[in-house]
Amino acid sequence: MSEVFVDTNEWFKINWLSLIFKITHYQQLRTKNSQDMNVNISYDNNHISNSASTKFLGLIIDKTLSRKNHIHQLMSKLSSVCCAVRTIKAFMLQETLTMIYFSYIYSIMTYGITFWGNSPYSINIFRIQKRIIRIITNSRNRDSCRELFKYLKILSLYLQYIFSLLIFVVKNKDHIENQIKIFIALILTYH
Repeated sequence: MSEVFVDTNEWFKINWLSLIFKITHYQQLRTKNSQDMNVNISYDNNHISNSASTKFLGLIIDKTLSRKNHIHQLMSKLSSVCCAVRTIKAFMLQETLTMIYFSYIYSIMTYGITFWGNSPYSINIFRIQKRIIRIITNSRNRDSCRELFKYLKILSLYLQYIFSLLIFVVKNKDHIENQIKIFIALILTYH
């Protein structure tokens, strides 16, 4: 690991980049039942520490890839927005609240959804989404949201997740087709 880090740091120097050792960390990805390996990485007497989680392009990634921390952060953001929507509801038309949903809530909720959308913790985001839909439509807490989603022309979290996956597949169909061809060739070779 230290050799790879030395090579990486040399590449950085060649390309006029530098690592800030105080904020540089590494992360060991592992299963829930496995132990962390004792790894000591240092460079020029600077110790690189192990991090349990990191934020990468706005997505929180922990060492077991559980996505729990990321969803917890999303819940916090969306709960704040839910309170704000409840507060301004008396002063806004339903159309305006729907625009606010699409301009702010939708963008928070769908960012990186292909990464975290299938997590068992995503049910919490769906509950907040339903709460916001009920606030926008002035519905009761126990009212079903199925028709409300249709009325507002909003996809539920799970439908949005499926839609995002389909978009990903369509955009990357050539790459996926090549991978499938390689996979089939491997199967036929070993069969």
